[in-house]
Amino acid sequence: MKLDSILLPGVDAKRPMVIAGPCSAETEEQVMNAAKLLSADGIKIMRAGIWKPRTKPGGFEGVGSEGLIWLKNVKKETGMYVSTEVATQKHVYEALKHGIDLLWIGARTTANPFAVQEIAEALQGVDIPVLVKNPVNPDLELWIGALERLSNVGLTRLGAIHRGFSSYDKKIYRNLPQWHIPIELKRRYPDLPILCDPSHIGGTRDLIQPLSQQAMDLNYDGLIIESHCNPDEAWSDAAQQVTPSRLKEILSSLVIREEGQSTEDLSILRRQIDELDNQLLELLAKRMRVSREIGTFKKEHNMTVVQTDRYDEILNKRIPQAKGLDVDPEFMRTILEAIHEESVRQQVVILNK
Repeated sequence: MKLDSILLPGVDAKRPMVIAGPCSAETEEQVMNAAKLLSADGIKIMRAGIWKPRTKPGGFEGVGSEGLIWLKNVKKETGMYVSTEVATQKHVYEALKHGIDLLWIGARTTANPFAVQEIAEALQGVDIPVLVKNPVNPDLELWIGALERLSNVGLTRLGAIHRGFSSYDKKIYRNLPQWHIPIELKRRYPDLPILCDPSHIGGTRDLIQPLSQQAMDLNYDGLIIESHCNPDEAWSDAAQQVTPSRLKEILSSLVIREEGQSTEDLSILRRQIDELDNQLLELLAKRMRVSREIGTFKKEHNMTVVQTDRYDEILNKRIPQAKGLDVDPEFMRTILEAIHEESVRQQVVILNK
């Protein structure tokens, strides 16, 4: 499955493939106005939420099937393709009945294998692109499982959407990108098209451009971005939507780099990386040997494994040191936490022998 497997006729096979439109279809006028502006700027595929699964009841949960008629009129008047999210068998049947061209499965639905299987069976024998958002929690196997359920019923036009992962620790992003997870998905399935959803990752419109650029730098195939004619008045996710004119600016600003060019200079640098990685592994192995020796000492002297004062000392010393070496402090904290966790594990093994 490559990018052209999810492309619709007339959509260029070039990065980024763009899907854009309001988070929610609110009124027929709002949908049509957005469509005309986006179409004038060259957007070929419009998105709009018809059924909106909200975290809590009481919010706007979508206009329902009536909005599919509005999308059908968008196709008729602008020639755009239209797309929406489906979460149940009924949604699938309604969307297909109204001629929706592309479907996606949302993060909450991806996390439910029963729901994904129901959708897969409803789509069996249908030739339509289907994109699968990552599950709410960082679970790569669950994401792959959803794609496999669709593939197992014969669907071949599949792609993935990276929309970030939920976390209590919301500092910058609405949903943490955790880029390593979609990178691993791409490593396992190199031909699987992957789109980035910077609207849901960022949660604010100011983050859409830098997140879109990062996705392009990581060789993503496309972007799905929420665009509303009057974002501040949107009925859902107002803070993360941009106007069509701002979307045009964002897309025009993106630098699209080539994937395949590999010069001799790059090969030399990659060999250096390989050598440094080998050195890192050797150093980590040595550090773990020392940790095991410490574990033996603690066992002999009836000491607990975790010494919080010592761990605090390491963090307080190494993190500022990393900053002075132009290494991101949060990255350094993550590395130290992982090393500490493995050291504790190995010492626990020794204490329980």
